[in-house]
Amino acid sequence: MKKILVLLTIALIGVLAWIAAGSDKIAEGVPMSAPRAIEAAPPIVRPPATTTAPLGGRPFDIPPPLLLVNGTAPVTQDPDAPRPMIMPVAGIDRSAIRDTFDEMRSDRRHGAIDIMAPRGTPVIATDDGVVKKLFTSVPGGLTVYEFDPDERFCYYYAHLDRYAPGLHEGQLLRRGEVLGYVGTSGNAPKNAPHLHFALIRLDPDRRWWKGTYVNPYPLLR
Repeated sequence: MKKILVLLTIALIGVLAWIAAGSDKIAEGVPMSAPRAIEAAPPIVRPPATTTAPLGGRPFDIPPPLLLVNGTAPVTQDPDAPRPMIMPVAGIDRSAIRDTFDEMRSDRRHGAIDIMAPRGTPVIATDDGVVKKLFTSVPGGLTVYEFDPDERFCYYYAHLDRYAPGLHEGQLLRRGEVLGYVGTSGNAPKNAPHLHFALIRLDPDRRWWKGTYVNPYPLLR
């Protein structure tokens, strides 16, 4: 019995000594072992919708929506570009014509494309517009000047064999409407009937005989 009491006393002394040692560490500011706190992740900073351009200046704008040409290549819309145009000679495929815009005619640039077709083939309006002038000249022969609806561009049809019946100045035209027929009037070779077709960017005064010639070849569909 005494041995048991001795053993209990020794155990009690050991426990008290261990508690005392822990108290000393706490008093000295030594932390007891404890689970480490999980550090919070830094907040995610997102850039604003628009950012300032380098070296100051106006912010970068969100780009305009893209348009699809023939449902394929995306391009941005150009407000100064001509309106969509169709082939101005009935039954002629674009693959059948070639770009003659920059070819030389004597001492001048052609500035138009020649669309070869049998005499009498209908010439149709390449776009909606209005007949601004019917004119007969030495080089162009029987011609039609059509202004687009915005009066930014003029469509020029030359070497016609004859006009469509009833065609007159001021007449509204719908895209695809017959306005004349392929011929060889003017200085066109008599054995090579064709339509001389030009696209003219009008000057601010919108005179039918003045403007800057633009190549229509890549614009025709």
